[in-house]
Order: sequence, then C-alpha cells, then structure tokens
Amino acid sequence: MVSDSTAEQENEMDLKVPAAEAIEGNIDGDLERVKCTSEEPTASQALPEEPRKWIWAVIFLCFYGFMSSIKPGEPFITPYLLSTEKNFTRQQVTNEITPVLTYSYMAVLIPAFLLTDLLRYKPVLVIQGISQVVIWLILLLCTSLLQMQFMEFFYGVTMACRVAYSSYIFSLVSLNLYQRVASYSRTSILLGVFTSSMLGQLFISVGQIRYKTLSAISLGFVSFGLLLSLCLPWPKRSLFFNQERKQAPSETATQLATKAELFKMNSTEDELTTAVSPCSASRWKDSLFVQMLMELRTVVKKPNTRLWSLWWIFNSTGYYLVLFYVHILWSKVYPALENKNVYNGAVEAASTLLSALTAFIAGFVKIRWNIWSELVIGVITAVQAGLLLVMGTTDNIWVCYVAYVLFRSFYQFLVPIATFQIASSLTKELCALVFGINTFLGTILKSVINLIFSDKRGLALDVHSQFLVYFIYFALLTVGYLASAVVVIFCHFRKQPKRQGIDQQPKSTELSNMIPEAEPLSNGKNSETLQ
Repeated sequence: MVSDSTAEQENEMDLKVPAAEAIEGNIDGDLERVKCTSEEPTASQALPEEPRKWIWAVIFLCFYGFMSSIKPGEPFITPYLLSTEKNFTRQQVTNEITPVLTYSYMAVLIPAFLLTDLLRYKPVLVIQGISQVVIWLILLLCTSLLQMQFMEFFYGVTMACRVAYSSYIFSLVSLNLYQRVASYSRTSILLGVFTSSMLGQLFISVGQIRYKTLSAISLGFVSFGLLLSLCLPWPKRSLFFNQERKQAPSETATQLATKAELFKMNSTEDELTTAVSPCSASRWKDSLFVQMLMELRTVVKKPNTRLWSLWWIFNSTGYYLVLFYVHILWSKVYPALENKNVYNGAVEAASTLLSALTAFIAGFVKIRWNIWSELVIGVITAVQAGLLLVMGTTDNIWVCYVAYVLFRSFYQFLVPIATFQIASSLTKELCALVFGINTFLGTILKSVINLIFSDKRGLALDVHSQFLVYFIYFALLTVGYLASAVVVIFCHFRKQPKRQGIDQQPKSTELSNMIPEAEPLSNGKNSETLQ
C-alpha cells in the first residue's frame, strides 16, 4: 500500500512538485525580466536566428512530460501488492516496503540536484526514465519483499530526478519567455497525470483487467518515455556550473555587469575580474554556486521568505506522508474483493483537477501577505488537520475519498503563493537553491518521522494510528501559525495610530519625502521594484 501510495504520490509528485516548480519557473521569468534587462538584448538577438528551433524544443519537452506521466497502474500499486497476485500483508507494505521510498529520496536528492546542473539536464532525465522502467519490471516479474524494497528505492531515484525536467526549461528559451513556457510544461504534467489516472480506472472498472496486465501496460508507456528522453536536445548551458558556455571568450562590460547582478555582490571591478580568473581555485571560490550558498545568510533574515520556507518544509512533509500512506488507508477502510470496486484512479483524477483549479485561483488572490500570511496558513493548516482526523477515524470510504481530495486541494492552493513569496526577491539561481534546500530539509524530516512511527525498527504503527499522528502534527503546526499570526497582526495594528498621526501632519512639498525609501535587497534591487 505504501508502494501504491508511493506510486500515486509519485504520480502526484510528478504533478505537484513539477507543478510547484513550474510555478516557480513562471515567477522566475517575471523576476528575471525585472533584474536581468541587461541580458535581454543578447537573448532577444538569439531568437531571430532560429525562430522555430526553441518552439519545437518546447513542444517536444511538453510532449515528453505528458507521456512520462502516463502510468495507468500507479494508483493501483498498493492494491496490487495486497492482492493474491503479490500476496503481501498490509503490515509488510506499511512498515517495511513504503518507508524505503523516503530514505532513498533523501539519499539521492542532493546528488541528483548537483548532477542535473553539472551534466546539463538530459542525462538525469535518462536516468529517471531507466528508473521508471526498472520499477515496472520489478512489479511485473518479482515477488519477494527485498525486490519490492528495491522497487521503492528506484521510486526515490525517480522523484529526485524530477528536478531535471522542471529546470530544463530555463535552457531552452530567453528570459522573457520563461513564464509562458513554464506554464506549458506544468500543464503537460497535469494533463498526463489526469489521463494516467483515468486510463487506469477505465482499465480496472470497465476492462476488468488484472493488476499484472495493468503493470505491463504501464511498462510500455514508461519505455516509450525513456526513448523520448534519449531524443531530447542536450542544452549547452545550465544555472550554476555551465554559465560560461553561453558567453564569448572575451567578456564585454555588459556581460560583466550581468554577472555582477547574478552573483548579487557589491563587488569592485577587481573582484569581478578575479571571478572570471582562469585559476581554477579562484573560480571555484567565486563560482555562482558558492556565492549562492553565502547569500543564504541574508535570505533567512527576511521574515516573509523565512515564513514560507518553513511552511514549505513542515507542511510539505506532512502532505507527502499522507500521499505515501493514503492508499493503504483506503484498502483498510474498504478492502475491496474485486478489482472493479477499487476507485483509486478516479479519486486521483478528481483530486488532480481540483488541485489544478485551486492553484489557478490562488493566482488571483490579492491580500497584504506581509500581514495576513500567518493567519491564512494557520486557518488552512487547521482545516487540513480536521480532514486528517476524519480520514483517520471514518469507516466510510467515500468520506475518506472526499477528505483526501480536499486535503490535496488546500495544499495546492498555497503552493503557488508560497513559490511567489519565496521567489519575489531572489534571483533565479538563488531561488532554485532555496527551493532545493527546503525540499531536502523536508525530506530529512519525513525520514525521521517515518523511522519513528512507520518503520518496523521504530514504533511500526498501523495506518490508522499513523493518520492520527499526522493529525497531531498538523494541529501543532496550526497552533504555531496562529500564535505567530496574533503577534504579527497585533504589532501591525498597534502601529496604526502612529501612522495615522504621521498622515495628519502637513504634507511635504517634495514627493520624494512622502515616499519611504525602499529597503534594499541583497540582490541589488529594492522592494519597490518587485511590487
């Protein structure tokens, strides 16, 4: 069941995480247009040379994203493992098979992140395709517990490699096209996940095929996805380690200025010269990646960025734990005796559509997030805690289905908001690093919770008890968010009388005196530029 939930989680992670990363890419596009105007002439000059090349590359990438998301058997992996075809017990799936996914994801995430940029995306996408093929070969041919644990390990590899697809897009188009093209890639993932879930449900309910046959069909789709990954163009540049590939041997003053902005350093001309020194030691010390790590010290000092990063770490941890184990919960609440009575695919399709809708609606929400962020997060987290309590205590499978769909939708509503709030004052490179670190910290937390409550070496709780633990986890987060909201709102309104007193004073004849100076950001911009 863990495997199923894992697969679905993967399915969903292929939907959500890429979705979130795609949103991240959209935001980065807007930010880059603000801060990297010095690069736009160079990028725009490249477009007329081969006006159709990037268009076909984007179309092919979106087609690849759609096809690689189609795995009709994924929502049914847990029922498959628990069926007579595999004959694993619910305890084995819950406490011995599924936990491996989180551990492998944590172990592979950082190497995948670094190799994605170092090898320029394509090799990591090929590795992801190979891992997908191995997963379905194991499900199709193997029967032992150890083999199923290896299957979960390769799921972790697949999840870690998703970063390659979400960041690949930055190498295809110029800065002013990031937002539009990132939305295309995200839509292709959403359509692929929806199509996959619906196909799986139709095969099970209408075609009444066996789970093993469904696994063979999924193997065919992922094999085709692997072939598509081999045909992807190999980019010549990437965010961190391959920046110089896109520059001429002799750098102009404009290019140096752009590099200075990217590095976000208030450096002198001599320091910039050192940054491009042929000395390898000096280049490593002044490399973009190292500069980004140093810049993280200023990022954590920004209250808004810190708040949403903490939400990303803690709430995504609980969210994915629910996704990993919810199919096991469904099989216990409603142990269907026939395949046609399992509706995992339909529920996943419905949750995908509603999640996409809520994420879309979030783009139109306009409030003063610097004041109300904690309150909004606290209220939504409280609702999610209530839904987890319902899922953990109900014996009605349809109530469990509805609660799950709503739980996913509330999380997806906050994902684009969190993405924008984190990325709004960061460069594209620093933004990618911050999200990578947030994801890694969340993965560590998931592994710790898994080890304590799920793993057979820990408490080895049954699935209902685990959902009660998740309820307590979200309840504690709710208390923290709401307490913070009270403090922030109280401090804000306590300052209101002082501000009103200032407003009643005679107005200055100079407009510049009426506008407070914008707080400078660490990347050389000011807050007014980004608003």
